[in-house]
Amino acid sequence: MFSSVALRQLKKSPISILKQTKNFASTMEGFETLSVTVPKPFVYQVELNRPKRLNTMNRAMWFEIGKCFDNLATRDDCRSIVLTGSGKLFSAGIDLQDMIELGGQLAEQEDIARKCKILEQMIKNYQDYISALERCPKPVIAAVHNACIGGAVDLIVAADIRMCSSDAWFQVKEAEIGMAADVGTLQRLPRVIGNQSLVNELCLTSRKMEPIEAKDCGLVSKVFDTRDSLVAGALELAEQIASKSPVAVQLTKRTLVHARNNNTQDGLDFIRYWNMTMLQSEDFINAAMAQATKSPPPTFAKL
Repeated sequence: MFSSVALRQLKKSPISILKQTKNFASTMEGFETLSVTVPKPFVYQVELNRPKRLNTMNRAMWFEIGKCFDNLATRDDCRSIVLTGSGKLFSAGIDLQDMIELGGQLAEQEDIARKCKILEQMIKNYQDYISALERCPKPVIAAVHNACIGGAVDLIVAADIRMCSSDAWFQVKEAEIGMAADVGTLQRLPRVIGNQSLVNELCLTSRKMEPIEAKDCGLVSKVFDTRDSLVAGALELAEQIASKSPVAVQLTKRTLVHARNNNTQDGLDFIRYWNMTMLQSEDFINAAMAQATKSPPPTFAKL
């Protein structure tokens, strides 16, 4: 019933898998602004790690977010990812010190075309770094505690699943500091919550959104009492996802992302062309057989 690859995987204990995964994780050390760990087999935890600066997003963090998620996208020991913030809050958004430094860089240029080139490239880079969460075929679960402001909202709306603690609050702050959000919130938030009037209100007023409202409108799917219970719940969900076929999970995410930006027929064509190949995978055969025979779920090979 099982292929030779799947049988080899079945012989491995969860402890041996976790040890092997941690060895892979060690190659992702060296980030200045992120902490990357493997708390459960095939589950990575990426934590914003500037607690003394309220996890504000400086240039290094923007870059490392993109690098980290692009790396995890190709790692066969990663099947799901939990995104958290260290310290007292999730993130206070963009680091204003960086904006001051940017002002100095622009002041060195006299011509508006040269200034525009600097700004365009910076915005494009930041957009790409945030979109790395969406590009990554591994599901990303954002676990938000306390404040989630400005650029941090751009970050979490690029995730696949969002949860928060009872002390969380969300703020699209850009209008309050004299700019329009430019790295994803205005494009993704309407699709996330499906209420254009509410999106307009939040983005035009920069008012705070509390956890109950966030759950009611669909920004988050669950609210937990504390940060600890939030992270535990997010890791439990990530572990559940990681137990499924990586072929099925990754293609499901790709198809859901594609469907958001295309019409229904394009979406149907997309999954049809993918599944004419993927339905021949051992994952489908083994999982279907286990269901039919009421056997325990199979252990799936890496992908």
